[in-house]
Amino acid sequence: MNVKNATVLITGGSSGIGKATAKLFVEQGAQVVITGRNKEKLDTVAHEIGATPLHFDISDLKAIPAKAKETLEILGGKIDVLINNAGIGNFPVLGEISEEDLMQVYTTNVFGLALLTQEFLPTFKTQQAGTIINIGSTAALKGFARGSVYAASKFAVRGMTQSWQAELRKDNIRVCLVNPSEVTTAFNAEDRAEREEAAKKLGGEDIAHTILSVVEMRDKGFIPEVTVWATNPF
Repeated sequence: MNVKNATVLITGGSSGIGKATAKLFVEQGAQVVITGRNKEKLDTVAHEIGATPLHFDISDLKAIPAKAKETLEILGGKIDVLINNAGIGNFPVLGEISEEDLMQVYTTNVFGLALLTQEFLPTFKTQQAGTIINIGSTAALKGFARGSVYAASKFAVRGMTQSWQAELRKDNIRVCLVNPSEVTTAFNAEDRAEREEAAKKLGGEDIAHTILSVVEMRDKGFIPEVTVWATNPF
């Protein structure tokens, strides 16, 4: 699809991969709404990159219908691209996993992602067009020590993505899972401050480029899943 003048929602758009993706899409002429939990940071970033801020914590499940409606109002009643980027991680070892760990991660990474996407489904189906990008992780492909909670949530996102692909192809709705590997962002930083890009790790711009490439593919085809590795992170 042609990204110029496309309407785009990016969750978790005030930092990291979300911010880099929003910036790139705006530069390509898209109308972009970004969400974030920290209103001050969200407003600052939106002003900086030319996006529209929508203060929203996706883990607030009850707020999702109203926020989706507000998004559509901002975007003029249509949505071409939904990028489900918001995500968090807890990394307890087995034996120390709490209910709170599970609920906190799953509410954002799985429940909120699914319920928000569902709100836009009638619009996508009416349009008979649209692209949904779910941000997974290489943790969606293989578990790791201390990954019981986080990796399981990303495996769930991968399973949902594949299910949506099976359900939505007949409506010309493209669904893709993007799996970043080692990316230097504010992810899992307690102060949510952006880290400086490490020499051997990917930056948010690398994943943003991948997402843009997926979206810009001609509408007659789609990429179901793509994984982006750092060449030599060691």
